Amino acid sequence: MPACGGSHRRVSAGHIGHGVRGSGQAVRDRERGSMAVEVVVLVPVVVAVMLLVIAFGRYVGREGDVESAAREAARAASYERDLAAARDAAQQAATRTLPDELACQPVTVGGDFRAGGTVTVTVSCQVSFSELGFLGLPGSANLHGQSAAPLDTWRRTQ
Repeated sequence: MPACGGSHRRVSAGHIGHGVRGSGQAVRDRERGSMAVEVVVLVPVVVAVMLLVIAFGRYVGREGDVESAAREAARAASYERDLAAARDAAQQAATRTLPDELACQPVTVGGDFRAGGTVTVTVSCQVSFSELGFLGLPGSANLHGQSAAPLDTWRRTQ
């Protein structure tokens, strides 16, 4: 008889829980299929996040295109001797630089067009959400790019 007054039964490490046979199996049976449910719930969320990341990347890319077009247009306008020629050169440079998918308004040329002055060019474009990767969503975003270029102090302008 044991000194502590307990049962005579010896429990070894290999027999722990032997009396509750099948309880681990019951837990596994209850959880069966839960992974499939988790995947069904999480996959659309992950795909939506990926589409948002792609769309944001494309938006930033288009914004960079508009800024680049404004910079090139300002540079081209700064080489001209009068404001009319500067407008034409700016429009041609912007048209050459911008991708065909963007719907852009004519460039705006301003500033102080004189020797030592500054020419400023603004490019405004509209990009549709469907072009950004949002398949089937209506709407669009307006993008604006502005750049300035100095006119040479020693040049003649008209």
